[in-house]
Amino acid sequence: MSIPSTNKYIIAFLEYLQFEKRYSQHTIISYQTDLEQFFLYALTDYETEHPKQISSSMIRSWLAQLKEQDVSAKSINRKISSLKSFYKYQLKQGLIIVSPLTNINSPKISKRLPSYVEEKDIDTLFKHVEFADTWEDKTKRLVMLLLYNTGIRLSELIHLKESQIDTSYQQIKVLGKGNKERIIPVNADVINELNVYTSNKPATAVNNVFVTSKGKPLNPRYVYGFVRSYLSLVTTVKKKSPHVLRHSFATHLMNNGAQLNAVKELLGHSSLAATQIYTHNTIEKLKDVFAKAHPKA
Repeated sequence: MSIPSTNKYIIAFLEYLQFEKRYSQHTIISYQTDLEQFFLYALTDYETEHPKQISSSMIRSWLAQLKEQDVSAKSINRKISSLKSFYKYQLKQGLIIVSPLTNINSPKISKRLPSYVEEKDIDTLFKHVEFADTWEDKTKRLVMLLLYNTGIRLSELIHLKESQIDTSYQQIKVLGKGNKERIIPVNADVINELNVYTSNKPATAVNNVFVTSKGKPLNPRYVYGFVRSYLSLVTTVKKKSPHVLRHSFATHLMNNGAQLNAVKELLGHSSLAATQIYTHNTIEKLKDVFAKAHPKA
């Protein structure tokens, strides 16, 4: 990955993320964008781009400017996180003694419940929606089936290799964020469908599980397109994306009594905090049941 930044401290940090932390290119580009944006501001307004000369007041001034520009609290939080990681690395390198981010607080953001597709609508999708007997439609159906049955991320699915499917133990090995591996059980029917699918791949196909009719890897935008199209046939939820199938996987597990820790491991979350949002969906479902069933509700 080429790094166009001229700030040698940013370059060193991004190389650390790439080669030591093994972050994805997408994540590294996000860090790079945030850091270059801040240091351009520091250079323009304070005539410095040296990390050692940055103060808390400079950072607060930048954040205030972002707020005036109506940048969302979520985006501002990400930028603060990028700077905190950058300065944590500078502490580790001995460039600074105290981080200018020590007293910088992230703005609070309202937590939105993740959108998900109802179980009955998922049932309609896989049992009653017609798919043509073509390689393209077989791919579309199986992609959505695996997204829902395992909760894997779109990037994980696109890069999934045949060697990651363990037929004997009915499971798949997924390489997630930060190159962390996790094992996800898959029911026998889906495993069988995967085996049939991979055994009929084009002769020139790459080793990815899912490929086009020409044997090429799937394009993320292509997957987004057909998932949105098929979900539109069975649900009215506003968001219709591959990630909504991941949300549906987690929500349905929670609604049917799965332990929070187990869902955390299946999703590949690094902490329970990211998984706990699904408990809110469970509570909302209980409230709905109460409102419909209790005579005094």
